[in-house]
Amino acid sequence: MKTFFQKTIALTVMFFGITSLINAQALSSSQIDSLVQKTMKTFDVPGMAVAVIKDGKIYHKNTYGVRSLKTNAEVNENTLFGVASNTKAFTTAALGKLVDAEKLSWDTKVTDIIPEFKLYDAYVTDQFTVRDLVTHRSGLGLGAGDLMVFPASNTTTKDEMIHNLRYLKPVSSFRSKYDYDNLLYIVAGEIVARISGKGYDDYISENFFKPLKMERSFLSIPKIKADDNRIDGHAPVNGKLELTADTFTQIATPAAGIYASINDMCTWVQAQLNEGKYGEELQKSLFSKKVHNEMWTPQTIVRGGRGAYNTHFTAYGLGWFLSDVNGYFQVTHTGGLLGIVSQVTLLPELNLGIIVLTNQQSGAAFRAITNSIKDGYFNIKNKDRIEQYNERRLAGERREDSITKQVAADIKASLNSKTPKPSTKNIVGTYKDPWFGGVQISDQNGTLRFSAEKALDLKGEMIFYKGTTYVVRWDDPALKADAFLNFTFNTEGKANGFTLSAISPLTDFSYDYQDLEFTRIK
Repeated sequence: MKTFFQKTIALTVMFFGITSLINAQALSSSQIDSLVQKTMKTFDVPGMAVAVIKDGKIYHKNTYGVRSLKTNAEVNENTLFGVASNTKAFTTAALGKLVDAEKLSWDTKVTDIIPEFKLYDAYVTDQFTVRDLVTHRSGLGLGAGDLMVFPASNTTTKDEMIHNLRYLKPVSSFRSKYDYDNLLYIVAGEIVARISGKGYDDYISENFFKPLKMERSFLSIPKIKADDNRIDGHAPVNGKLELTADTFTQIATPAAGIYASINDMCTWVQAQLNEGKYGEELQKSLFSKKVHNEMWTPQTIVRGGRGAYNTHFTAYGLGWFLSDVNGYFQVTHTGGLLGIVSQVTLLPELNLGIIVLTNQQSGAAFRAITNSIKDGYFNIKNKDRIEQYNERRLAGERREDSITKQVAADIKASLNSKTPKPSTKNIVGTYKDPWFGGVQISDQNGTLRFSAEKALDLKGEMIFYKGTTYVVRWDDPALKADAFLNFTFNTEGKANGFTLSAISPLTDFSYDYQDLEFTRIK
């Protein structure tokens, strides 16, 4: 029986809770339209699809702009967008379904299913579990090994990628630190395939797309590319948007491969808010509540800090980022491909889901939209999220511009200097990194050229910078990943190897140059 004091406290909490809900003013559908249009103009985004799900219903769903500057065809509710790393939640759901079927557990050792799986450290290899594959705590660095599956013209096979994991050196001790990883999600997809006896793509289609009637969701690159109603990616190059090439190879699908429409993503998010249940009376389940709870349970601490919403913790669950925002539990994930970014955000206590899909690689754009919508439900007023994120974007671009201009000035000064430069003939040759493969540096009519044997997108002109360092400018400027090559030389003055590092601080982390160390083989 409650005391008078307890009843008073309960009534007070209830009163302020009701008052807060009354005062909170969600953005109207027309306000969201205006927000998106202003965001697209500010961040130069050709096309978007945005949806808000509240209390089991679609509160807002609309599409904006064009699929591609090449065709100017309008985005519609069935247009395919790359959801990128929002695919990871499908991969963990697939594992969870197999856990429900008692075909494995989250703590099954990977080598029990994939005997050839091997990491740099023997102890880590022996102890590595299915859970470790999907929680970013392996000890490998940020994006380690991504250049085996990124950009999309890479010819590394899945078997080669799994074999090459043994060459990736850890940057922290096992299970001690968060570092985002893609390759181990690919291994998780292989776990799904070997346990289920079906290809990963088929398993996802049969167990998630079909039951949820997600008829505009695909994993096959040929099917996606053949579809007329899909977006192209766009990236700013010298102040003008250009179409981008594809991002990941087919083997990377479990990490980032799904393309889906805004209609289908609404269905998926609603199923997540329903703890995996679906159907007219929610009588069917994709996975058990136990599995659902495990996916939304913190597994790896990411960071602390208050941030924009008085956040006290951020962690990674199983395929989802978890945090507290303004007193509410938040489940979210972002995704990024070349020229494409997306964000899915769920606030289960508010029965709220927000989906933003874009065809330009500005993460500031989706953050401005998502956070503006959240502000309405949190009763946060007078916050211009577009201006806030645009200022950050411009600051980053100014920093990048300053660095690239200085590099260009240094190159010009070096070319005009009488200081001796390394002899071209001492640099030309074939080099190899254990996991990345071979690189050919050639002299083509007085111009040094860099070309990777497996990462076919990485080819470009090499220009002397200073000392023992060259700059390589990729033939495709939309990659936005030009790099320094720092050579080492033997006592005869001949290059015996080199390392790479990104010039711009805004270069995507999947260009994990820091993990490469090339040695001359010819």
